[in-house]
Amino acid sequence: MAQTEAAKKAKEFHETLKVDAENRIVQKFPERIVHLNELLKMPEFRIAATDIKCKLEIPTIIKVENNVNNCEGKTQGKRPRLDSNSHDTIPGQMLIPANKKIVEVIKILKPNIKQLAEDTNALKMWVSLLIPKIEDGNNFGVSVQEDTLAEIQQVEVEATNYLEQISRYYASRGKLISKVCKYPYIEDYRCAVEELDERQYLSMSLTMHEIRNRYSTLHDIVIKNFDKIKKPRSSNTDSLY
Repeated sequence: MAQTEAAKKAKEFHETLKVDAENRIVQKFPERIVHLNELLKMPEFRIAATDIKCKLEIPTIIKVENNVNNCEGKTQGKRPRLDSNSHDTIPGQMLIPANKKIVEVIKILKPNIKQLAEDTNALKMWVSLLIPKIEDGNNFGVSVQEDTLAEIQQVEVEATNYLEQISRYYASRGKLISKVCKYPYIEDYRCAVEELDERQYLSMSLTMHEIRNRYSTLHDIVIKNFDKIKKPRSSNTDSLY
């Protein structure tokens, strides 16, 4: 009897998933499209490329050992190695902040990426639960379900990749900043940080547009094929004879 009770609860869970997914596609998706359009009008997504740059307040490395030698009038010996035993130091070990404008855009973008991933996961489960058992013939509706499912899964993968891009940006920028700290006299590293910030901002702006577009296309595909997705096979087989 315990197995029967578990099966009953599983069926109730499936029905809840179906109702939730249909509510998302019919009601929530249009709302999200409107919401994303409003977000794209915000000033955070209208920053000029020249304004996205962040001034790096990075102190110059002080060579303590060389300064002491010069003050005492001693002849300067060999150039000290830049290793853990060196006396080179950055005064105060100050915190080097992230690009605040980029961070603000990420705060807006990230929840919408997570929402897209959640919505596509719910739709994927909905379509999967509606696929009937395998039979010969009368499978056109099933092929519609499978095509729709493939499109939903593709969007879900893209949402995951969008999140990974944010993590990769922080890691790449951190490595470049460490290079700037170690070699403050090489301007190319500072230029590389600026280029990375500019590219990341453009990427996030495009991602926000892409999220809006994905909601639009998924809503369009599902609504156009709603009947076939919900009822892939016609039960009126008697009319064929």
